[in-house]
Amino acid sequence: MAKYIAQIVVAGIQVFGRAFGRALKQEFQASQQAAQRAGGGREGTKRAASDTLSGMTIQEAKQILNVDEFSPESIQKNYEHLFNVNEKSKGGSFYLQSKVVRAKERLDMEMKDQATSAKQEKPKES
Repeated sequence: MAKYIAQIVVAGIQVFGRAFGRALKQEFQASQQAAQRAGGGREGTKRAASDTLSGMTIQEAKQILNVDEFSPESIQKNYEHLFNVNEKSKGGSFYLQSKVVRAKERLDMEMKDQATSAKQEKPKES
């Protein structure tokens, strides 16, 4: 009886180990593909890290705030409107309000990264 229980436990551990290994491999491949889609190289890796950190892609953030380009004025205007419309006291949704906040944070993060990249690429004048 103990022999059969030990065999079942060992088989269960093997199945779990294989499943965990496959899941880890798939996650690694997905992160590599995300980095390539985001532009490859250092920029792609940085963008994939930002997506992971914020939990939202740039495209998703643009959709939520209904903007097409990185215009601080239009982003702020749409953010304020959507934030106020979704206020809990006005019958709005806290979930949607938090998505609006996260979208603005993600776009702000991207604009900051672009500004930093532009400063680094700009040659120094002597």
